[in-house]
Amino acid sequence: MLVKVEEIDEDGLVLDEPVSERLLSEALTHQGKDTGFRTDRPAPLKASLRKVSGGVLLTGDLSAHVTAPCKRCLKDVAMDLPIHFTLNLVPEPAAVEDDRDGDQGEPAEDVKSQKRASGGSFAMGDADREYFDGRTNDLDPIVKEQVLLALPVSVVCKDDCKGLCPQCGQDLNEAECGCQLKVVDPRLAVLKTIKLN
Repeated sequence: MLVKVEEIDEDGLVLDEPVSERLLSEALTHQGKDTGFRTDRPAPLKASLRKVSGGVLLTGDLSAHVTAPCKRCLKDVAMDLPIHFTLNLVPEPAAVEDDRDGDQGEPAEDVKSQKRASGGSFAMGDADREYFDGRTNDLDPIVKEQVLLALPVSVVCKDDCKGLCPQCGQDLNEAECGCQLKVVDPRLAVLKTIKLN
């Protein structure tokens, strides 16, 4: 989703467009690593862009519908992720001036090209900044990054989910299996025969 800076007038620019299922799926398999989350539909994105101090202020709201397995019983759990973000989009020439001679003494251009290639800015000083070429803003990498940041660490189908039996794999939410849950390591079983006086 490309936005030209010249399209943003004094009142700003408001976008109300869906984020494709393909783009969301790419975000959920970040750099080929499966996050465990899936999506099956596009997500509505409402974004506002305003010119400020030589850059662009981007505010966005997105609601992504995702599915992930419960960490205890492995049943699929569907949820809606409300995502709100505000970022300063800074033209690269200004960013190069700010970051001349990076922390490791790298040239500023190398630092900027590495950030562009990674698709995000994760340094503490850059947490609310993204860089663009000064003419067009590509919102796709920003949306991908915000979706990844909004994912929960773990998902459970319900707070009191009992999970699976570690011996037979029975879903304990559906029925008890009768397995002995306290399994003694066979190497230590002989210790049960010791009699203490």
